[in-house]
Amino acid sequence: ECTIAYDRDYRKINFGSWNASSVPYYRMDHYYKGIRECNIFMQNVDRCSDPLITKDQLAEWKVQARFARAYYYFSMMRDYGPVFLLGDELLDFTASTEALYRPRHTWDQCVDYVTSELEACAQDPAMPSQSSLSETKYGYATKGVCYAVISRMKLYSARPLFNGNELYRNLVNPVVTDEQFAEQSGQPLFPREFDAKKWLEAAEAAHKVFEEGFYELYREGDGSNPYANYYGITHQTWNKELIWTDRYNGGYSWGVNTVPTGVAGTAYGAVGPTQQQVDAYAMSNGRYPITGYFEDGTPKIDNQSGYSADEFQIETWKYPASGWSKFSDYDLKAPNMYKDREPRFYVTIFFGGNYWLHENASTMISFAKGGNSNKSHDYPKSGYLCNRFYDHELNSANGNWGNITFPLFRLGEIYLNFIEAVLECKRNGVSLPAGYENEAFAKWDDLRDRSGMAPIREVYKNADINQLVDLCRKERRVELAFESHRYFDTRTWMIAEETDGGPMYGMDTTCPGSGSVTPQGFWKRTVFETRVFKSNHYLYPFSQRELDRNRLLVQNYGW
Repeated sequence: ECTIAYDRDYRKINFGSWNASSVPYYRMDHYYKGIRECNIFMQNVDRCSDPLITKDQLAEWKVQARFARAYYYFSMMRDYGPVFLLGDELLDFTASTEALYRPRHTWDQCVDYVTSELEACAQDPAMPSQSSLSETKYGYATKGVCYAVISRMKLYSARPLFNGNELYRNLVNPVVTDEQFAEQSGQPLFPREFDAKKWLEAAEAAHKVFEEGFYELYREGDGSNPYANYYGITHQTWNKELIWTDRYNGGYSWGVNTVPTGVAGTAYGAVGPTQQQVDAYAMSNGRYPITGYFEDGTPKIDNQSGYSADEFQIETWKYPASGWSKFSDYDLKAPNMYKDREPRFYVTIFFGGNYWLHENASTMISFAKGGNSNKSHDYPKSGYLCNRFYDHELNSANGNWGNITFPLFRLGEIYLNFIEAVLECKRNGVSLPAGYENEAFAKWDDLRDRSGMAPIREVYKNADINQLVDLCRKERRVELAFESHRYFDTRTWMIAEETDGGPMYGMDTTCPGSGSVTPQGFWKRTVFETRVFKSNHYLYPFSQRELDRNRLLVQNYGW
């Protein structure tokens, strides 16, 4: 989705410069430490003798720990595929290395275990529903959170990466004689055959979240302002669309990395959407304008979208600012590329040659080399900034950053999980429960209506099922932009070799400029870096250290 100027380990992933001995963001030991701590807690909490602690409190803490343990497993499964399931076991630190050898569980075993654990949590009387949660406990896991995690996991499980993937056919556990590992002995780690019914499981899992009856798509007031509707998802804290959040945070860490350095005060603006992400947004009529690219990076344009073939022609048009700032819409001289796009575009994407809005002030920004927001290493290499997580109604120069409840899971995602699963059921000839298809399109219509666009089947009247699946993926890319989904979506769909590798485009930030003026030469599709994605990159490697000390561990494909 973006480029970030800071020199961090994600660059190893972007450029393919990682291996089993050098694994960026290696987290397996952290997760298993957490799992062990959950087990210790659950096995001992009932012994608590503090007279001030009630039985209900102990039960509540216990079920929260059980949820955390299941979530840690899911988090590892996203990165590694099948992992080791310990259940309630506490490994003996005094045992020999050989005594601790163990094979991985299979993918389906992992999915079944985490599903059963989360369902048990959801059905536990100590697990609250969102509607019964007191404000002091906002951020706790709830019944809805349990079902939302199952929904995402079942969706991933139905997608190509984990459903009959040919690359992983030869990943098989070694044969072992230890009865403890009988179910894993000699078993393929990943499903070898595609199972279309997993799409039905994914649809039903998403529907379970709807049955909670609490969550609603966020709309501001009467819902007539699509810009405020989308902006409010992250800036109206604890709103009813949020299923589970990254807690109540000050907005500094989100905002400071996206506010351009040309704005007074602390600013490190360096999180820049790629041109590919910019191109992904629809026009105001609901059609997606860019259908692909020619070899030189020139876009292929849908002529029915209204997108200008002369995308860099400068014209004066009304810029929609009133949805997320204290400013009214204003006239702006800017390229046609950014004109007449859907509301989510303007809420999410900031382009140069425009005013950055901060409370009652505005600052014209230039990302040209030497411009007011490209004077050091802190600038967006793509010539764009993420607009979405900065509170434009406050003045960050005065240290006012606001607060945020960043969505880990929200209803908009579950809508899209359900829509995709229903469409894939239709594409693969799987019978659906009565009403599911109509409900899926109704939810898709609702999601687009929230952002001011017509229903997808009105905009694309003759779309067949394959086109609808593709349109659903486009919707997901835009609706969930910068919410930590795209990384896993491109991998589980197995499209990352096309989308996450090769040249990444932006505007020409090497074009000389000064002050707040954006020179004409800046407006040019320019490769700012070329990324590497190979077939082994779909999953993380197990570290060489783990392979050396566990001779039953089968490494992931290609590592």
